[in-house]
Amino acid sequence: MSAHVEPPSPQGALVVIPTFDERENLAPIVARVRAAAPAASVLVVDDDSPDGTGVLADELAAADAAVHVLHRTGKEGLGAAYLAAFDWALERGFDPIVQLDADGSHRPEQLPDLLGALELADASGRRPDVVIGSRWVPGGSIVNWPRRRVWLSKAGSSYARWMLGLPVRDATAGYRAFRADALRALHLEDVHTRGYGFQVDMTWHAVMAGLSVVEVPITFVERERGRSKMSAGIVLEAMGRVTGWGIARRFRRPGQAATAASTERRRSRA
Repeated sequence: MSAHVEPPSPQGALVVIPTFDERENLAPIVARVRAAAPAASVLVVDDDSPDGTGVLADELAAADAAVHVLHRTGKEGLGAAYLAAFDWALERGFDPIVQLDADGSHRPEQLPDLLGALELADASGRRPDVVIGSRWVPGGSIVNWPRRRVWLSKAGSSYARWMLGLPVRDATAGYRAFRADALRALHLEDVHTRGYGFQVDMTWHAVMAGLSVVEVPITFVERERGRSKMSAGIVLEAMGRVTGWGIARRFRRPGQAATAASTERRRSRA
């Protein structure tokens, strides 16, 4: 019998860039993505930015057929933007699908590292389903963050790992590449976290689904322009979600834990 050969994706890779008031950053980041991965397409997901980011995104799309725009009617959170983008991408046959921040903190020049890691098989011949660009594995780093923020980020990721039993070092990382089949296996209709906890929620979903998740080191660079959307309240709310999921996992039988965790996620509207 001949070996099974997977058919190529009809569309290729898609880099998803959520935006809200990122007009200063959008054109440079799209240009860097197109230079780093010329075969990849870009989807800008704009949450009705009052600063005109959506208008600029339309101009970029008009000038480049590989750039697309998904307009949303309000600011519903990072998780909601990504979930809408995943649906859009899967309907159109893109594979793989990459998450990338608009502010330049995720270096597009490292896109080939994430995409290349998806093709590296382990000893059993299995290729990863999800690749996380990690700040906390050897070789990973952060540029221009104060020590307090580094400590908070490490502590938050470590807490999520401990509460949920996650086998990754950077559970809150936002630079990720997913195979299309991996996203389909995650039952995205059960992912209802909208804020900062979305990344942890997706990591936990991937682990519970038995997907292969690997990390590659990245250099995370603090934004130079615009205002961060992160706040202490957002982080605390995310840790509250993680605590609830972790309690469900630790103090119920496996089947009950999964059911309880799913119920808690359905209640989440962060």
